[in-house]
Amino acid sequence: MKKSIILTLCAAVLMAGACAPKQSADNKTTTTMIEQTTPSPENAAQAQQFLKKCGTYYLATVEGDQPRVRPFGTAEIFEGKLYIQTGKVKNVYKQLVANPKAEICGFADGEWIRIQCELIPDERIEAKRDMLEKNPSLKGMYKEDDDNTIVLYCRNATATVSSFTAPAKTFQF
Repeated sequence: MKKSIILTLCAAVLMAGACAPKQSADNKTTTTMIEQTTPSPENAAQAQQFLKKCGTYYLATVEGDQPRVRPFGTAEIFEGKLYIQTGKVKNVYKQLVANPKAEICGFADGEWIRIQCELIPDERIEAKRDMLEKNPSLKGMYKEDDDNTIVLYCRNATATVSSFTAPAKTFQF
C-alpha cells in the first residue's frame, strides 16, 4: 500500500511540472518564488544524499510520445557529478540515447525530490569501476569492462525538494 502511494505521488509530481500554487488563509492563490542556485559539486552531492535516503527512486524517460518510468537505486558521485548505472541492453538506455532528457523522482521522510536533467553516457572504465566498487551487489550482473555496463551522469540538472509543509527548495548541478 505504501509503495503504491509513493508511486502515485511521484507520478503526480512528474505530471504537475512545478509545485502547484497554494491557497493562503484568506483563500487567495499564492505562488512561492524559488531561488535558483549556481551549479556545483556540493549540489550534486546534496541530490545524491537525498536519493540515497530514498533507497529506491524513479527514473522517467520518453519513448516516442509515451512516458516510461521505472525504479532505480544507484546514485553515486564521481568527479563531482551525480551518476546512475544501467545496462546497454535495457530499453531505458536506448530511450536515453534517443533523447537524453530525463526526470528522477524520489520520496523520503515526507519530502520528495524531482530532478530534471540530461543523462549522458560515460564509457570510461574508471567511472564504471567507481560505480561498481560503491555498489558491490551489481558485480554479479555487471563488469567494468563488459559490453553492457554503462554509467550516465546528470548534466544541466535542476533539483527541487518539496513537501506539503514547507516551501520548495531548488538547486542546480
